[in-house]
Parts: sequence; structure tokens; C-alpha cells
Amino acid sequence: MSETSNNGSAYELNGPADAPVVVFVHGLGLNRHVWDSFVSRFAQRYRVLNYDLLGHGESVAPPAKLSLTTFSEQLLGLLDELSIDQCSIIGFSLGGMINRRFAMDHPDRLRALAILNSPHERGPEAQALVEQHALDSAAAGPDATLDATIERWFTADFIAANPEYIETVRGWVLGNDADDYALCRKVLAFGVSELIRPWPSITHPTLVMTCENDSGSTPAMSQTIASEIQGAEMIVVPGLQHMGLVENSSFFISALVEFLEELPKS
Repeated sequence: MSETSNNGSAYELNGPADAPVVVFVHGLGLNRHVWDSFVSRFAQRYRVLNYDLLGHGESVAPPAKLSLTTFSEQLLGLLDELSIDQCSIIGFSLGGMINRRFAMDHPDRLRALAILNSPHERGPEAQALVEQHALDSAAAGPDATLDATIERWFTADFIAANPEYIETVRGWVLGNDADDYALCRKVLAFGVSELIRPWPSITHPTLVMTCENDSGSTPAMSQTIASEIQGAEMIVVPGLQHMGLVENSSFFISALVEFLEELPKS
């Protein structure tokens, strides 16, 4: 059952009250429930905070002037209200951009971060194209390219075998207000530029993961992210696309648990 914070964030807090805190941050168009299978596993050993981004799920709408810093401050406000001094943040796609921004803005509040299937430097021509697509699609709403998005997110075999889950995901995306979705998509498109060769440098223990066939968050992008964070580990999951964390959640969970268990005990 969710609670609502003072800043309008819908959240759930599970697991032992005295355990290290792990925060999950979802991607564009989704909501905290994409992490449900992860939460049930992690809450056995961690205090798990799982919340909806502004403009998603049950959280309030974002401000008209929206940026990665806005999302970083959303999380900071939630941590402050819940008296969480330090946490590890696992972010998927847009969430993997937000946790990098948080690491740069509030390094003392972060223990470690995991960056899953998150975009990075695209090159000038590709970046301009992504930005233009975000501007063009904003006027049409989240349903305009949803079929193509589903095909980019999931493998054809998974789509065929899991029609109910695909409909659930479609419902999540279509449930977003069109204007709010457009604002958030612009952050996904334009926000990458402020994360390239991050300054201040990110020095926390970091795990970077993506999938072999993720066209928007490619292995090359993840390799670059890892190369720009000293000591970062990198894993490429074979065969899958953007939503590999759904298609093979056990692989992602095992890798994340191993990463967190190897952190120095505080």
C-alpha cells in the first residue's frame, strides 16, 4: 500500500527498518510497479524505497520547468522526510539518468548506484535526432508511437507469450497525462548532455548494466558511462532489449544483489 509524501510523491517502504536502504527509480512512462518482483526479493535484506516519479503513477504532476535536477530534488525531499541519511539507488533508463544527477548533486547521501539500460552520449547527429523526435512526439501524446516502443522494449517472443503483461505496460504508459509525459520525454532526450564526463565526478561504487540489443541504451553507451566513473563495473545481458529487467528479472536481481553484498560494510 502506498503513502504520499509532503512533496506529492507516491511511495512504498518495505523491509527491515534497520537495514541498509535501497531505492528503485523507474523509467519514462512506467511507474513503481515495474519493480514489484525486485522489491519482494530485496525487502528480505534491505529497507526498500520504491516511488513514482513526478508525472507518473500516483505522484503529482511535474512543474512546467522540468529537469533532471527537479527529479533529483524530488528524491532528496523524499529521503529527508523519511529520515534516510544514505542509500543505494538503482535506476532504470530515465531513472539511471536521475540517479547519476543525484550522485553529482548530493554525493554524501549516496552509498552506491546501479545504472540500468540508461542512455548516454549519442554523438551530435544522433542527439539532434533524438531531441527532434521528442519535440515532434510531444504534441501527439504517449500513444502515438507506443506500438513501436513496445517492439523496441521487448523481444518478439516475450510479446507473443505475455499478452497480459504487455497490456499492463501499455496501460501504464497511456495512463500518463499527455502534457506531463511530453515534459518527461524531453528530459530523457535533452538531459543526457549534462551527464557526459560528469562533474563533479561520480566516485561511488557503481554497476552499469544494459542488454545486447537495447537500441536506445546500447552496450557502447554503457561502456562509456562505466569508463567515466572510476572503478565502475559493467555487465551486458545477452539477447534482450530495453526491458530486459522484466524478461529476465532473475539475472538482474542476482547481479544487483551480488554488487550490493560486496559493498564495504558501513
